Amino acid sequence: MRSACQQVKRWQDKGYKGLYVAVNLSARQFKEPDLVDKVEKTLNNMGIDSNCLKLEVTESCVMENPEQAIDTMNKLREKGIHFSIDDFGTGYSSLSYLKRLPIDTLKIDRSFVSDALNNREDREIIRTIISMARNLNIETVAEGVETRDQKDFLNKEGCKMMQGYYFGRPMPEDKFEKILRSQEPAGKPKKSRKSSKSGSKVQ
Repeated sequence: MRSACQQVKRWQDKGYKGLYVAVNLSARQFKEPDLVDKVEKTLNNMGIDSNCLKLEVTESCVMENPEQAIDTMNKLREKGIHFSIDDFGTGYSSLSYLKRLPIDTLKIDRSFVSDALNNREDREIIRTIISMARNLNIETVAEGVETRDQKDFLNKEGCKMMQGYYFGRPMPEDKFEKILRSQEPAGKPKKSRKSSKSGSKVQ
């Protein structure tokens, strides 16, 4: 988390103000009693705003102890931290808990995306997740998009945010900066682009 926030700070100092970083938390990290303090200390030390950080936890991690998860997430949300539920659709969430979780994003698991064009059940699961998220005012991100046909299907179903090798593979800092520069209109940095490195995503 420290190195990811450090990297975002460097890009912000170069003028790319719209970037934020998404960092995966393991089940062990998510259960640490001093997690809230660690996150707040990291942000303060790196000198970046809490809106620049999104934490990703898996659905199964949350459902191990949903009441504790809700309490931890609410405390971090009060600090301005955003949340994503990773690998959604694989952890058997209770909808009664889902509506209580302070989350911004549901990430559709790649296992549904990879065979969606050939499997009717996967397509229906994806449609259900997108529809449910829309009704709860939660954005969706499709994981593991590798082909134009997958991208077109997801766009048609209303999923506008995606990640996967179709858009780009994990890359070093200098290569990602070239992409950022290539997207600048007349020298003004754009606000959105995706990459991933060492368990973190920059958007």
